[in-house]
Amino acid sequence: MQAPIKWLKEYVEFSQTPEVLAEMLTMAGIPVEGISYLGKDIEKIVTGKILEVEKHPNATKLSICKLDVGTEVLVIVTGANNIAVGNIVPVALVGAKLPSGLEIKASELRGVMSYGMLCSTAELNIDSKLLSAKEKEGIYILSEDTAVGVDIKKALGMDDVVLEFELTANRADCFSVIGLAREVAVLTGSTLKKPMIHLHETAAEKSASLVKVAIEEPSLCSRFAARVLQNVKVGPSPKWLKHRLQAVGMRSINNIVDVTNYVMLEMGQPMHAYDYNLVSKHSLTVRKAQSGEKITTLDGIKRELTSDMLVIADQVQAVGIAGVMGGLATEVTNNTQNVILEAASFNGVSIRRTSKALGLRSEASGRFERGVDTVNSIRALDRAAKLLEDMGACKVCPGLVDSYPTMVLPRQVSFIPQKVNAYLGTDISKSEMLNILRSLEFAIDTHSESDKVIVNVPTWRNDVQYQPDICEEIARIYGYNKIPTTTPDGNILRGGQEYAQSIVDVIKTILTGAGLDEIISLSFTHPQVLDKLNIADDHVLHRAIRVLNPITDDFPILRTTLLGGVLETIVRNLSRKNDDIKIYELGAVYLPEELPLDSLPKEPLMLCGALVGKRSELSWSQGKDNVDFYDAKGIAEVLLAGLGISDYHVTTGEHMSLHPGKTAVFTRNSKILATVGELHPKVADEFDIHRKVYIFEVDVEAVVDCVNLLAKYEPLPKFPAIQRDVAVVLPLTISADQVREAIITSGGPLLSDVRLFDVYVGEQVADGSKSLAFSLIYRDKMRTLTDEEIDVYYKKTIDHIENSLAARIRS
Repeated sequence: MQAPIKWLKEYVEFSQTPEVLAEMLTMAGIPVEGISYLGKDIEKIVTGKILEVEKHPNATKLSICKLDVGTEVLVIVTGANNIAVGNIVPVALVGAKLPSGLEIKASELRGVMSYGMLCSTAELNIDSKLLSAKEKEGIYILSEDTAVGVDIKKALGMDDVVLEFELTANRADCFSVIGLAREVAVLTGSTLKKPMIHLHETAAEKSASLVKVAIEEPSLCSRFAARVLQNVKVGPSPKWLKHRLQAVGMRSINNIVDVTNYVMLEMGQPMHAYDYNLVSKHSLTVRKAQSGEKITTLDGIKRELTSDMLVIADQVQAVGIAGVMGGLATEVTNNTQNVILEAASFNGVSIRRTSKALGLRSEASGRFERGVDTVNSIRALDRAAKLLEDMGACKVCPGLVDSYPTMVLPRQVSFIPQKVNAYLGTDISKSEMLNILRSLEFAIDTHSESDKVIVNVPTWRNDVQYQPDICEEIARIYGYNKIPTTTPDGNILRGGQEYAQSIVDVIKTILTGAGLDEIISLSFTHPQVLDKLNIADDHVLHRAIRVLNPITDDFPILRTTLLGGVLETIVRNLSRKNDDIKIYELGAVYLPEELPLDSLPKEPLMLCGALVGKRSELSWSQGKDNVDFYDAKGIAEVLLAGLGISDYHVTTGEHMSLHPGKTAVFTRNSKILATVGELHPKVADEFDIHRKVYIFEVDVEAVVDCVNLLAKYEPLPKFPAIQRDVAVVLPLTISADQVREAIITSGGPLLSDVRLFDVYVGEQVADGSKSLAFSLIYRDKMRTLTDEEIDVYYKKTIDHIENSLAARIRS
């Protein structure tokens, strides 16, 4: 929001410099981000009238001009070809300084002395976005009624200072010059002077007989009102209006459009003007768009709408996107004879969604998003009509049409002065508090109890709803710098982190030590990512929470799995030739009980990692093997071992995103701790990944319940162990874990360890069978064992394997 000092002074008198005023406003919660001096670096440039123009005798592209600059007649040589006798132009006198740093001197050009320079808009540093195509070309031709010899800064309204505000969204009332002037009046002790509005309404027909308005969506539009203007004369705006708009960065279009923009800036109420004769049956309705309905907006772009977007329509088509931008079909042009002037109040969330979905932002949409004063709509219409009436640009039809389903009344908020002081740590008297609130135009209920004050909050202050809001209003006007600084008191507790978070830190340390890099992806995703992950539509992971205001259309839901973000990171790295990747992400996923939400979703912590490419960095001393399933499985084992978890089982499993037959699950007490496997080929194709990707997923919450960080230390064995190896041939369907369990079951009390050291399938083993070789370690802590006593246990193990697993001992 920008506010010129001259504009503010129309509504409130103050003597403070722009810098002092900016500091006062900032300290009162209305932050001023910058101060712009419009005519900065322009000196000794005045308006001049061209009296004569003749060709230069010694140069075909130069002309000699005589100009009246008020105090003298100057001779200036110029190369401009868009000037003529009688034009009023900016003249840089000898000694003038331009914003570019150029200093003008008297100089001889092809034998003729030139005493100055004619200026273009570029040389005056006027933003080209604020000018018409004609004004950008050549010398800047000023309007015929411009006085001669006047400082160009005054002639162009550049003798002003503009305050640039960076307002918070809750202060919608300050997105208007009057709203800012109200704050200035309170801070400087002045009185706010609102513009007087008294319409003559000289047209013969009443507005109610000429136009109809209706609201089909009262939940999205609380008010919709219109006036009718007849005998409209569309043309350039007065200079003062052009200068006002240009000072805040808006281009002048024509008097009708400029007035609607002016009133929006002045009063905070966006408005729109329709060509009355182009509105079908002179009827306007606020409704939702039909799915696939199209409209060409004022910027000339044809846009397709969706059924959740709000539009303003006549009896045939949509003529405007409500609260965002009007349609080209009913645009006010030089041929317009009658105008419908409309002001409304729309639901801010609806306008924001529409604006984001269309990628279309406007001054109007920004104000509607923050909230406009519904009660102010009629006054804004009258103000615009009054301005146009005073310009002689139209005749105003008596009355207006107003659809206002539910009247908005001032909100009542109560507070207790003693509690306000306790809250702020101040000793402000009750009378001073009431004076502050009255100055902000809060009405005090005179029937309030002695210890409780009830105030009627103005309708333009939607941000004030509770007692703490009243405290804030009192504090910021009283002065934050006047509130004494005190040391906080109370019980001070020692900070710390939860046990689960401590385990998370250990997990990250283990994985980093294993050579993995941590990534952090967005908590938002798209339903298409879940489809790419081969997750069935009826699966719980497809039941995702939709975000009401997504940051972009690519992230409309909260993630239910980390795998999508991990794979997208892999794709991004592979596209940049980073082929060797070892990454993990540890974060929350969001699982609702039911949709729509009636309670907060579960947010379990999950861990997901991925391995791609070479096992080791290329080096003369390292192999060139790629990572495989056992690398991912090994990381899961290292992680569980580092957390003191050992009594788990590893079995084949299934996962919708992992390769069937190449997936393993780690379980403990029937609870899945981790899943490891190769990425499903279909999923890899969906993500356009042409590499083997190995994934591990860990349920962090399940792991935390099993963690044992207090390791049990045992002394080194004093007596030697005896090792026996056994190789068994058995069907492919029997897992190594089944064999290991059979060995442990029959191994006896002296068996201390069992290790698988070989797996073979080949010529010497029958089809459908495999050979597994195990090392069996026997040890006693108190003595040295003999071969004879070990042979007894070893033979029992061999017999048990042969009988229970239909295995054959391989010699």
